[in-house]
Amino acid sequence: MESSQVFTALIKYDDPWWIGWVEEIPGVNSQGETREELLENLRSALEEALEMNRDEALAAAQDGYTEESLVL
Repeated sequence: MESSQVFTALIKYDDPWWIGWVEEIPGVNSQGETREELLENLRSALEEALEMNRDEALAAAQDGYTEESLVL
């Protein structure tokens, strides 16, 4: 079972767009015509970035790896 993760979205209105960034993941940003659209777009961009990072890590590790949970 996958646990929930919480990320911080920095958002602001910059007429005519809502723009935002995910604080913890460099490069994850988006925009939307409404605040709700922006948040939906940020969630989508974050999911894609995490999946891409996961795929890259698995490819780099190749075989014989173990997974460990890191808690801050």
